[in-house]
Amino acid sequence: MYKANYLMMTPGPTMVRENVLKARCSFFGNPDLDPNFFAFYEELCKKTGKLFGAKKAQTIIMNGEGMLGLDTACASLTEPGDKVLVISNGIFGEGFKGLVETYGGEVTLFETDVKKALDIDKLRIFLEKNKDFKYATMVHCDTPSGVLNNVEVICKILKSEGIMTVVDSVAAVGGVQLEVDEWGIDIALGGSQKVFSAPSGITIMTVSNDAWEAIENRKTPIASFYCNLSLWKNCVKEQLFPYTMPASDLMAFDVAIDNIYKEGVEKVRERHHTAAEYVRTRLMDMGVDLYLKNGYSPTVTAFCLPEGYNCKEVSDYLLHNFEVMIADSYSYLSNKVLRIGHMGENARFYRLDYTLKAIEKTLRVLKK
Repeated sequence: MYKANYLMMTPGPTMVRENVLKARCSFFGNPDLDPNFFAFYEELCKKTGKLFGAKKAQTIIMNGEGMLGLDTACASLTEPGDKVLVISNGIFGEGFKGLVETYGGEVTLFETDVKKALDIDKLRIFLEKNKDFKYATMVHCDTPSGVLNNVEVICKILKSEGIMTVVDSVAAVGGVQLEVDEWGIDIALGGSQKVFSAPSGITIMTVSNDAWEAIENRKTPIASFYCNLSLWKNCVKEQLFPYTMPASDLMAFDVAIDNIYKEGVEKVRERHHTAAEYVRTRLMDMGVDLYLKNGYSPTVTAFCLPEGYNCKEVSDYLLHNFEVMIADSYSYLSNKVLRIGHMGENARFYRLDYTLKAIEKTLRVLKK
């Protein structure tokens, strides 16, 4: 039987608290037929939505890893020929392009320096001559590099031009302030396995009235069943989910959300900022360069190894000798940077201290 036995300091999935794991083992009943489960689901959506700043926007929790939310947003908003602005300063930001094109959208890719937070002045200048977009996509924290974008300012600018917004906040929400109503975000996306520190498999979406209007007034059907948001709007009222919900996963997620409220939402955010500063200071003290020039996220840090080191060799040594798992990255950053996830239950001093001491010892042993 497979059994993981290591400290998982990756930028998702993250370490999961024991009370969350225990909740997952409880008897879960029949979520299709039990009216009490619909009441539980409705309450879970409401208290999760508060972490997104969603009072007017509807919060929906779906069965599927965070990527499901990105796909669902694009499937539900995009009709063939729709013009969509994909805003990118990272790998996941650009990744929206393929999702939009899958559903027939015509993409304009707006890019700025991948080592910095998104250049808002450059975006303003671009929008002076380019405004004819149904919606725009962007990433709050682009996890492969750890860059954090100012989605508050970006979304307010886009909204003022009549452009709807889709924000991937999977690696940020909970550890970073997010106010979907106040900032005019039409669809915001989250995932259970990041800051929430629950098992992977849950997607959270907040949907504004403008987004619902666009979905309900489509000229063509949504080209998906599993990614069809319209099936979710009235599911509690109608006591009918589109498919059988993962009751045990939702029960665990409920406990994980309660953990955040018991600690205090602001205290959780402060803990993330403190953890991020601690990690970056310690790494630089080791002579390690941070990948980014600015825009550092409180949830994940990407760093470059000194000359002569190999990313895989370092991560393998950490895992086999110290039972610590950190992450490589993707695409053009593969084997170029390593990443520490200091989010959720990972953002605890004793875990970070052990991880950083292990990295320091590893670099000493593997020094060429």
